[in-house]
Amino acid sequence: MGSNGTSTPSKRIRNSFSYGNDDEEGKKDDENMLLVVATLINAVTFSAGVNPPGGVWQDDVAGHKAGRSIYSTQKVPFHIFLVLNTLAFSTSIVLLTSLTYRFPFFIYLWAAIAAMFFTYAAAIFAIAPDESVKFRYLLAAAAVPFAIHFLQSAYKWL
Repeated sequence: MGSNGTSTPSKRIRNSFSYGNDDEEGKKDDENMLLVVATLINAVTFSAGVNPPGGVWQDDVAGHKAGRSIYSTQKVPFHIFLVLNTLAFSTSIVLLTSLTYRFPFFIYLWAAIAAMFFTYAAAIFAIAPDESVKFRYLLAAAAVPFAIHFLQSAYKWL
């Protein structure tokens, strides 16, 4: 703050770009906001994984299988969609589990989140043609947020 009790313009600009609040109630508000955003990202990415853009084939004619993604006929865009959607989904899972740690009944919540994660994986395997999708890329995309979170946690322990 300046000598007359006001903050300088540079401090006001810096504070407008800073995250979080110093008071306990403000931190709770920030956590609640992150929880809502992570939940929305999770819902959208889960829905996009289960119901891919363009839908799924309804019949087994003309060389395609029923239940497979129509979008998968465009291999590169479909791979990009799957990898980025999986990355966003996994990141939202990490956020949800981190933000709900020590909530009442958090173990049950984590069990539901884990079941949702495996449901997402099963849906991806069901809609994606085996011959065109490199599942190792999806596994890597899913692992990145967990690895970053683990490394960040391990760094704090040092």
